[in-house]
Amino acid sequence: MSRPTLSFEIFPPASVPASFKLWESLSRLQYFSPKFISVTYGAQGSTQDITRDTALAVIEQTDLPVAAHLTAARASKEDVLARADGFAKAGVKDIVALRGDAEKPGAAFVPHPEGFQNSIELIEALADKDFNIRVGAYPESHPDAASSKQNIDFLKAKLDAGACEAITQFFFEADTFLRFRDACADAGINAPIIPGILPIAKWKRARSFALRCGASVPVWLDNAFEKAIRDDREELLSLSVTTELCSNLIDEGVDHLHIYTLNSAKLTEEICIALGITPEMPALRNVA
Repeated sequence: MSRPTLSFEIFPPASVPASFKLWESLSRLQYFSPKFISVTYGAQGSTQDITRDTALAVIEQTDLPVAAHLTAARASKEDVLARADGFAKAGVKDIVALRGDAEKPGAAFVPHPEGFQNSIELIEALADKDFNIRVGAYPESHPDAASSKQNIDFLKAKLDAGACEAITQFFFEADTFLRFRDACADAGINAPIIPGILPIAKWKRARSFALRCGASVPVWLDNAFEKAIRDDREELLSLSVTTELCSNLIDEGVDHLHIYTLNSAKLTEEICIALGITPEMPALRNVA
């Protein structure tokens, strides 16, 4: 099994204890030499300013490349591009360009009156700037897509508009991603499509998150975790299931994994090591 490259996603901490946890996690995960660290927004774009501050702190305190999330929701074009310029001045070279969430969960997306209508318009505007642009992809179709074909056609349009790669929403079975990858190739998409991996730290939380995001929850997985929780083996099953998912993807030619860390290093570290990806610790200085 070949060694894939990695990237890790974090979210802005909402409290001082959460901030300490995030920085402790990054101090450990940096030794896996991630290709980039993506910094996301909170739900409904609730932490845009903290996203900026977190991205800048990672740049200032580490040598890790940062991919900052930038959304079009609830802001004018002028404000969105001003945030993009602020990222550029701070040294951010990578942007994950997203439409953004609706005002309320389950509601229809309504663009800002003076804003970008969708992520394609945002990408076209960013393409004139010196960014590497990544976009989201949906192996089980975006909730607003009328069909799987429209879902893939929209992804192709985002890549044609100037994006270089796509990162998928998480999924629980390798075949979900592989079928999507094949369909994208059939549609003429040749840009890299990176699978998003969610380490299942707590099944009930992961299951709830999946249902809100439109990701399928396999019956066999639901049953397995029900038994594992009853037998106090949830952590062991989480490691086994997620490692097997990654291993199957690597066996099918996937060469990059994007891991949604949930700001915790433990399970992400264990998965990487189980895959044979060991941290590269810095050499000790010769103090003699």
